[in-house]
Amino acid sequence: MNSPKIFVARLLGLDVFDPLGDRLGRLRDVVVLDRGGVATPVATGLVIEVPGKKRVFVPMTRVTSMDSGQIITTGLINLRRFSRRGGEQTVAGDLFDRRVRLTDGSGEAVLEDIGLEQQRNGDWLVSDMYVLRPTGRGAFGRPRGEHLLLTWDEARWAGQAEPQGATSFVAAHEDLKAADLADMMHEMPEKRRVEVANELQDERLADVLQELPDDDQVQILSHLDIERAADVLEEMDPDDAADLLHELPDSQQELLLELMEPEDAEDVRRLLEYEEDTAGSVMTPVPVILPPEATVAEAMATIRQHEISPALASLVIVARPPLETPTGRFLGVVHFQRLLRYPPPEAIGNIMDKDLEPVSDLAPLAHVTRELATYNLTSIPVVNAQHRVVGAVSVDDVLDHILPDDWRAMDPDDHPAAAG
Repeated sequence: MNSPKIFVARLLGLDVFDPLGDRLGRLRDVVVLDRGGVATPVATGLVIEVPGKKRVFVPMTRVTSMDSGQIITTGLINLRRFSRRGGEQTVAGDLFDRRVRLTDGSGEAVLEDIGLEQQRNGDWLVSDMYVLRPTGRGAFGRPRGEHLLLTWDEARWAGQAEPQGATSFVAAHEDLKAADLADMMHEMPEKRRVEVANELQDERLADVLQELPDDDQVQILSHLDIERAADVLEEMDPDDAADLLHELPDSQQELLLELMEPEDAEDVRRLLEYEEDTAGSVMTPVPVILPPEATVAEAMATIRQHEISPALASLVIVARPPLETPTGRFLGVVHFQRLLRYPPPEAIGNIMDKDLEPVSDLAPLAHVTRELATYNLTSIPVVNAQHRVVGAVSVDDVLDHILPDDWRAMDPDDHPAAAG
């Protein structure tokens, strides 16, 4: 008698344990092998995200128990980064949202889930396809229709060249941090990467683009409708948007800037004026800036805002009005920890640090990096020749510029290991 069916979409995100109950990581996908013809595909292994946000392959032969609550393995895993081999495909990454043709001639459907069933010999075979046969469009343009549970024999792929949506894939990975989703997209074939990008909301896509290598950013942006590309650039941090535009021809840069909201475009244009690898080229042009009369309570309320990164929130820049960059004269800074030590009504001008020297907007990036390291800062103010604040450089602004270009693909733990 065969074991109960397990559906992949319900497994995604589950914790994976060793026999002693220690957590090894989290399930991110299932790998299946298409054996050609009418032969049922077989699941060859799991893609598990281990500590360090790296995805590794665990063969199905090392899976001792798998259900909708947890997954248990022998505990032996190879920490080499997962990559497809031969005819292998990932269920969530490659198969979800593909079109299938029903063998009874009743039309086409879209794959939303795959059922696996363990055989007596221990193999896990694809037993079912859970599909949506569209009948129209619902809210927000989402397809609606009839759901069907088919056996493998009752459907066939519509063809690799057919457009593949990404609704199910995006839904299955909505809990991922932008950096982790970017890692997954970086490993995808170009066609699939574009399909996933088209499905993401503008704000989510902007967050993901900021975590991708330059080549991937340009490739995705070039496949977007020009107006949507401008909308996505508006959602990006100005320094990241400027870095991306630097990779495009001047004519395309100007077209996108013209389509952006004037206020967003102005911030990006200012950054594009600086030479590469200077403080001005990597800075954030909208740091936390307050006048000396602002109170501790006002400063705390400002840095508490969701859109302000932890690095920028660590430092309140004090300047004379106007407070929009470029501001009035730079006066000093107030560190977050110092705000915690004073009562809410205290004016920040009374407690600011006047000894911290800002960096020039023309300073080389190497100088900025040394200043951050020397004074144990997570951000530092940037001023122009008139000593007006024009932005701030944070640790995350410089990391991408001092790491190797291929740092996302580097694998420092490329060796077998046992876990648990």
